Amino acid sequence: MTTSIQGAASQRHKAAPAVLVLEDGRIFRGRAYGAVGVTFGEAVFSTGMTGYQETLTDPSYDRQIVVATAPQIGNTGWNDEDDESARIWVSGYVVRDPARVPSNWRAKRSLDDELVAQGVVGISGIDTRALTRHLRERGSMRAGIFSGEAIVPDTELVAQVQAQPQMKGASLYEEVATKEAYVVPAVGEKKFTVAAVDLGIKGMTPHRMAERGIEVHVLPATASVEDVYAVEPDGVFFSNGPGDPATADGPVALMTAVLERRTPLFGICFGNQILGRALGFGTYKLKYGHRGINQPVQDRTTGKVEVTAHNHGFAVDAPLDQVSETKFGRAEVSHVCLNDNVVEGLQLLDQPAFSVQYHPEAAAGPHDAAYLFDRFTSLMEGQRA
Repeated sequence: MTTSIQGAASQRHKAAPAVLVLEDGRIFRGRAYGAVGVTFGEAVFSTGMTGYQETLTDPSYDRQIVVATAPQIGNTGWNDEDDESARIWVSGYVVRDPARVPSNWRAKRSLDDELVAQGVVGISGIDTRALTRHLRERGSMRAGIFSGEAIVPDTELVAQVQAQPQMKGASLYEEVATKEAYVVPAVGEKKFTVAAVDLGIKGMTPHRMAERGIEVHVLPATASVEDVYAVEPDGVFFSNGPGDPATADGPVALMTAVLERRTPLFGICFGNQILGRALGFGTYKLKYGHRGINQPVQDRTTGKVEVTAHNHGFAVDAPLDQVSETKFGRAEVSHVCLNDNVVEGLQLLDQPAFSVQYHPEAAAGPHDAAYLFDRFTSLMEGQRA
């Protein structure tokens, strides 16, 4: 939830005082960055050194205040090509040292100007290292950014933050998903048709499939099994998205129906959690999550270690050291995070279905996991054969 009061020039916003207030009472004081006003969300940190435009426009960040751990943000400005969706989804943005002047041949305007234009309230000039350490020790938590006339006595600010809803139990995927179906055509010769269920899909994901000759039919999160099979898909894809997967009973029921038909299936991030639930596993909230483009993951099917892009605060609770029996046959953990042994991928051994918790489309890089789209293509080829 965000409200803002926009001034005439971003320089005025930079001069306005601002405070970041955490639900446990800790307060950071700095300067307004972007729009002036008040915003609330879950405070999380992203460890990427680059790719802030892709981060801000990722629908999975809905209702989150993102802390950039890289000390300087905004050097390359804002362009018209790198958005992952039609708007900025973060509730607020926290940076230490905003660039004074952007410098990039594709830049159309500054990051600050884009935040102002879209009414995104942010804060700069705070010790983001101290803030990140606090969130690692205490966990991600509710927060608020207040600037200009929104700043009132500290006790009132803390009370406002504590009155906000928790991320656990939040159902957000429908509010970020497309309302109408649309098609991303295959690049070159069309080889396959995929029905992609939009739970907060990033624009680069259907593009990666289109590059492989796949015509992608992107469907709303509320799509029925009849809607999915009306496009006569060779495969079905479930996208990334925000919120608590424990609330996603509709997508779980839809995926269950797809698994019953044994259609090749691929899920990313929220889609991985949906597959986990469909297989009978639970999900849980991580202490502070994985966010950034430098997370090490091992593909257990090959032994290869990949540097990957992440954005998730929830995970699947599945056994790491054994094959599990499910109603759809045997399942195993295919990928694991080497930092903390969190489940980062699942696969069925008796039918063509798999998922990963991270983001192989990785528009801002790295591209170590791009092969997963080829793996999905191979499943559809095998099914057709």
